[in-house]
Amino acid sequence: MKLTVIVPFYNEEQYLEQSVNRLTKHKIFSQIILADDGSTDNSSKIAQNLELTTKNIKYIKSNLNGGKGSILDLSRKLVNTSHVIVHDADMEYFPEDIVEMFKLVLKNPDTMILGTRFNGNLPRKNIYLRTYYGNILISMFFSLVHYFRISDVATCYKLMPSKFFKDLKLTEKGFGVDIEILSKYLNYNRSLIEVPIKYEGRTYSDGKKIKLSDGFIWLFLTLKFRLKSLFDFR
Repeated sequence: MKLTVIVPFYNEEQYLEQSVNRLTKHKIFSQIILADDGSTDNSSKIAQNLELTTKNIKYIKSNLNGGKGSILDLSRKLVNTSHVIVHDADMEYFPEDIVEMFKLVLKNPDTMILGTRFNGNLPRKNIYLRTYYGNILISMFFSLVHYFRISDVATCYKLMPSKFFKDLKLTEKGFGVDIEILSKYLNYNRSLIEVPIKYEGRTYSDGKKIKLSDGFIWLFLTLKFRLKSLFDFR
């Protein structure tokens, strides 16, 4: 079992290097893909330097800022390991949680391991209450529509088999890709394990990009992909 981590980013010069250094401290990653979604700041130079100086790092860049889903679609073709996970470059998540999640893969190779920010008693910092409760409501709605209980559908940490991820036909270009991936996975395989993870939310002044409008998009996409899943999970 080997693991690839995809790091999608857009204008993250303040945090990118520190975020990647967090990853490289742990030796479980066979491949790190730095996926640049058309950055216009110094993020590109930082990523290129990391590729040159750090083993197993691959840097790719989109010519346009197409959104998280767009850059993940570009990245998935480069994955060459048995499993893959996405790690946003914004310092809100902690790679040591991936280490614990990956331990479960050894006995559950065909299962998605989901990092949840709502179960357990790990340290968490939620700055915006509307985001916190909005995520809970969206997760409840998703669980009801899909007849499958999931506590945190908007989490970044979804550790999944690469054979599933690489075969996806991703259509969502923005943050809605998280709902798309999870919806299509439940039609592919309803084997999923949730693992508590830490979380430290950042402010919009620090570069947080998800907005209230994304929550309404996620609700719509939950219904959309549930209907599509009845016909074709890809």
